[in-house]
Amino acid sequence: MTFCLGNSLSSMPMKLIKDLSEVATPLKNPVVTIGNFDGVHIGHQALFRQVIEKAGSIGGDSVAITFEPHPIKVLNCNKHFPLITLYEQKIELISATGIDILICIPFTRKFAEITARTFIKDILCDTIGMKSIIVGQDYSFGKNREGDVSLLKEMGASCGFEVVVSKWAELEGRRISSTEIRNLVREGRIEEARRLLGRHYQVRGTVIPGRDRGNKLLGFPTANLRLYDELCPKSGVYAVTVEYDASTCDGVANVGCCPTFNNSHFQVEVHILDLNEEIYGRRIRVNFIKYLREVKKFPKPEDLSAQIRKDIEQARMVLSCY
Repeated sequence: MTFCLGNSLSSMPMKLIKDLSEVATPLKNPVVTIGNFDGVHIGHQALFRQVIEKAGSIGGDSVAITFEPHPIKVLNCNKHFPLITLYEQKIELISATGIDILICIPFTRKFAEITARTFIKDILCDTIGMKSIIVGQDYSFGKNREGDVSLLKEMGASCGFEVVVSKWAELEGRRISSTEIRNLVREGRIEEARRLLGRHYQVRGTVIPGRDRGNKLLGFPTANLRLYDELCPKSGVYAVTVEYDASTCDGVANVGCCPTFNNSHFQVEVHILDLNEEIYGRRIRVNFIKYLREVKKFPKPEDLSAQIRKDIEQARMVLSCY
């Protein structure tokens, strides 16, 4: 399977390999990096650029290896953190970096039992044909995470591959991590999250019928979402942009409950500015641009309606700068 996005740095589409059985013969002088790449943030992007540059210097394929599902879901299925990017979006974002080949290895408990040495020898060397690997300083892998940079260097000397240790990516002296981004999104600090992601935080979902209060009672129709994503910004009102089909529109999103109507059910609903068409059943993407205010309980619907008008005007001002 191949992916080609409009903003890709590569002139060729990325090849997606969903199972190692699809690799019949070793790849062309592959330069490899491995990770979960949750968020595909600017640190991951810098790593991919190193891989692409190195592969170009030896006339080889740039290769990223990741796992699906995320290992923590398999190994700790009862308790795991929400992912920043789910499988579909992660593939799209990695493709946009210009990587030649993405290998998504199905992660199972059986796969988790593979030792680090076996992983290097049987998968990275014999199957993929790795010539060089670029990883972070704290990279660990294999059964019980017994593999590390030292083991890679030891086996690189005997198996004939180069090990390049990449420095931690930093922004203004702070290390960039998926954990920090996750926390920023949860706290509603989406502008800070954007700087570390290199893009606005996005959620995806299908528009479903709501209670029609927005249109009938408040005068502002809303698109209610059935979310696909696991991570959602904290409750509040946000200026957003909305992507569906080939269109991008401005909007205002309410994340959380609706206390004015005594509704304690968590939801995401978006008023898309100047929308004049029906979008029930469509999949949309919501990009969070700026946190506007907290969710409040108003004495009556008319007061909420007046506040929404103010939210819309504030959102228009914010979004006019993007």
